[in-house]
Amino acid sequence: MTQTPAHAQSTDSVLMIRPGRFYPNPETAVDNAFQRNADRDSEVLTLTARKEFDAAVQTLRVAGINVHVFEDTAEPEKPDAVFPNNWVSTHDDGRIALFPMYSPLRRRERRQDIVEGLRKHYRVTEVIDYSPFEDEGCCLEGTGSLVFDHLNKIAYVSLSNRSNPKVIQRFADDFGYEPVTFTSIGSNGQPIYHTNVMMCIGTAFAMVGLEMIPNKAERQQVRARLEKTGKEIVELSADQIANFAGNAIELHNKGGEKLLVLSSRAARASNEEQRGTLTRYVRLVQLEIPTIELGGGSARCMLATIHLPRL
Repeated sequence: MTQTPAHAQSTDSVLMIRPGRFYPNPETAVDNAFQRNADRDSEVLTLTARKEFDAAVQTLRVAGINVHVFEDTAEPEKPDAVFPNNWVSTHDDGRIALFPMYSPLRRRERRQDIVEGLRKHYRVTEVIDYSPFEDEGCCLEGTGSLVFDHLNKIAYVSLSNRSNPKVIQRFADDFGYEPVTFTSIGSNGQPIYHTNVMMCIGTAFAMVGLEMIPNKAERQQVRARLEKTGKEIVELSADQIANFAGNAIELHNKGGEKLLVLSSRAARASNEEQRGTLTRYVRLVQLEIPTIELGGGSARCMLATIHLPRL
């Protein structure tokens, strides 16, 4: 399918939150196998995370990406604020979705002032707030849970306690996406907590850990949908996914060049053949974020992509 500015897989603009307080969230450690305990106090972690964040913003801007930086508020404390993609998504029809979060600490991250900040640059037609689902114990953590194929209006979702079928269906009905759901299992034997750590959809390719989908029918369904929509599949191993190789995002810069943003750790985990395939479609842009990755998310999680129409 031809990509047009109004209906594109990638975008040239992102929202990022500079952390005010950063440390691995104790409320999410139970089911986030990507999270690591830190051997430094939160003051040191925060200073280091801010330096990594600032360098990442600079790298993206040099690559030609339009980055909107918002400062985290000091109160209330929000250790995962640097990962805004879980609470907000924006769409090319001008709508914004706000999502129900699993961790009470993370529910503090939803900020109306950020939505208002976006209105200064973009046309916002409606804000749909799914957060009341939290009262029912139902969560859907934004583009952590939902990996979009915007061109074909498909939302791939790995089911977990962060991705509830009831909320998935409500979102799919509201936004006109076909949900493709499955369960992927990590090396700890538990469901992968977010789809976007094991899957990345680009305009012409898909990076995915198919071996982590134990149900054969589900695995074949995911492969078939990707192939039918013309994606060249780059299969990722469980070890590569553990090193955040799947937590990447395709963007394009102001000149229209397609980029794949991922962490340096993720890039090191990929092999020569995989890099050869990817670089036929995108230029790799690496972010050096080892401290931020202790929080259980990587480059993709730091970027809330902006698909809204510009004013």
